[in-house]
Amino acid sequence: MIDLDDTDRAILRALAEDGRLSAGELGRRLGLSQPAAWRRVRRLQDAGVLKGVLPEVDREKLGFGVTVFLGVKLATKGRVSLEDFERAVQAIPEVQVVQHVLGLFDYRLRVVARDLADFETLPGVGNVEANVLLTEERRPGPLG
Repeated sequence: MIDLDDTDRAILRALAEDGRLSAGELGRRLGLSQPAAWRRVRRLQDAGVLKGVLPEVDREKLGFGVTVFLGVKLATKGRVSLEDFERAVQAIPEVQVVQHVLGLFDYRLRVVARDLADFETLPGVGNVEANVLLTEERRPGPLG
């Protein structure tokens, strides 16, 4: 774990909003020189705190207007059924996130689709609970 000061946290908040900010722009926003901002960003990258920059894709503009969270309980337990299920959902491009979880369900999936009729049957599934996303607000979460 790395020790973060207030400036590091401010850098993380700024980059969480726009990961493409240059060191010069970060410096201007935070009252640092460009080299000082660059050194801090580099230190956060070297420590593994900053792992990369991902573009935000507007899936609705690509025709995927529905996002559904699925709670999935497998029909049978065991390593083979887990691996078969994971392999099957990895082959479905509409499945954005696969989370193996403890609790009522074995997996949580985030799936995008063109419409509600676009969903496929998943192999080896015993029970599924679906929640359709109405709105979403992304927050950076705790930063140290």
